[in-house]
Amino acid sequence: MPDSYSADVAKDILQKGGNAIDAAIAAQFVLAVTLPEAGNVGGGGFMLIHKDNESDFIDYREQAPLSAHRDMYLNANGDIIPNQSVYGILASGVPGTVAGMWLAHEKHGTLPWSELVQPAVMLAKEGFVVHPKLAKSIQRYIKKIAERGLAVNFSDYFSHAKADELFIQLELSETLERIRDQGRDGFYKGKTAKIISDFMRKENGLITESDLLSYQAVSRKPLKSKWREYELLTAPPPSSGGIAIIQWLKMYDILTQDKPKLSHNSTQYIHLLSEVGKRVFADRAEYLGDPDFVDVPVNSLISDTYLTKRSQAVSFDTISVTENIRPGLKESEQTTHFSIVDKWGNAVSNTTTINLGYGSGVVVEGAGFLLNDEMDDFSAKPGVANVFGAVGGQANEIQPKKRMLSSMTPSMVLKNGNVSMVTGSPGGTTIISSVYLSILNALEFDMTAQQVVNSPRFHHQLLPKNQIRVHEGIAPQVIQELEHMGYNIRHERFGDMHVVLKIDNKLYAGSELSGRGKALVF
Repeated sequence: MPDSYSADVAKDILQKGGNAIDAAIAAQFVLAVTLPEAGNVGGGGFMLIHKDNESDFIDYREQAPLSAHRDMYLNANGDIIPNQSVYGILASGVPGTVAGMWLAHEKHGTLPWSELVQPAVMLAKEGFVVHPKLAKSIQRYIKKIAERGLAVNFSDYFSHAKADELFIQLELSETLERIRDQGRDGFYKGKTAKIISDFMRKENGLITESDLLSYQAVSRKPLKSKWREYELLTAPPPSSGGIAIIQWLKMYDILTQDKPKLSHNSTQYIHLLSEVGKRVFADRAEYLGDPDFVDVPVNSLISDTYLTKRSQAVSFDTISVTENIRPGLKESEQTTHFSIVDKWGNAVSNTTTINLGYGSGVVVEGAGFLLNDEMDDFSAKPGVANVFGAVGGQANEIQPKKRMLSSMTPSMVLKNGNVSMVTGSPGGTTIISSVYLSILNALEFDMTAQQVVNSPRFHHQLLPKNQIRVHEGIAPQVIQELEHMGYNIRHERFGDMHVVLKIDNKLYAGSELSGRGKALVF
């Protein structure tokens, strides 16, 4: 779990007889209180569920408001207006979290809804002790918005959050009470909906009561693909991540078959997977978007025939010319994740976000929760990168009620129909790398759960050109060799992995040490 409060509440729910879905719902609402940089009721996400040998995918991704339009972040000259899709009132899509949790509970929950929301109510009303890492993060964010002269009200609500002291959020507690007592209607109708829409009108925002009333979380079929002796169970569009990790893992096998096994985090290993990443992100930019609006060629993109052909141009010794990497078909960072497996073998992999840390920086006055800045995940202009460096085209352009493309990739690995691994991570586009590398760490290199989450990771995504982001811990000689090949190495930590792994029929859990999370097996 991303923090100790959500871990303890999830444990309590499981020990009361709740299932993995009950524990996930309770944890989600707790994180809206104790992990404000990413936990939320004002954002969205994806929940992958494997229960009673059946799988489900709850898509509670945010939507563009009804009055949103394709060119809303462009000026009269057709250029991107700086910061408008990232900070402030216009950056927010219609929140989906409450609807997503409600749908998950309706379909799969067992304990009463009110019992699952109550722990979050109490932590908001009575306060929680602020972790020093959270206090530092809040102060850094306040400093950043002041330096950039951003007109957001974040500091009004969070400046008094001090390390090792109680932090009380009364407005948020009242919002959570309405959700507890009225379910999804406690957010999308009535008092909370009026507070949100009145605040939007006052601040010249876009979200109206009609936007809230019309929002629906969606149950989709998870993306499934055979890989080795396993079945990959992962996120379908509007996530780009599921297609990407299947492409990455399959191309890795295609390129390394009949060759000596590559050493973990060796120069050759990092280069090869970076070459694959160039092609994965070129496909992402061209073909992927909301499947309710565009026809995403999923089966073609993950077919063995296509990926074998796609792999043929990969060089083991040199870097492909970035400008020459095109989509392959002939025809488009601050998040949080947790993984749960219950005593019946049911599993949840849930990734949720308000996009950047603390979202848009705007708190809904009177309701006490932060609004997301997910509109930046649309393609504001074809070929222009978003804040994570990802480019897009027509498939991911802004349209009313459309879900923006996401990199969130809650995933599982099944063997003989049983869950072998539950994995996921925050981190914008780096989520995809964290997830596929975690699978390789566990199943190619036989790591333990804790080794999986702490092993140094790397990420390459086509643009910025030839840039590989790396964690500390990659051997200096490997860094030198990659630089000699022509890579630009950027030392930067990303992600916060939380993994459940079955080894010899016994469950183990890992929570990345760099975060403030907690892994429990009981």
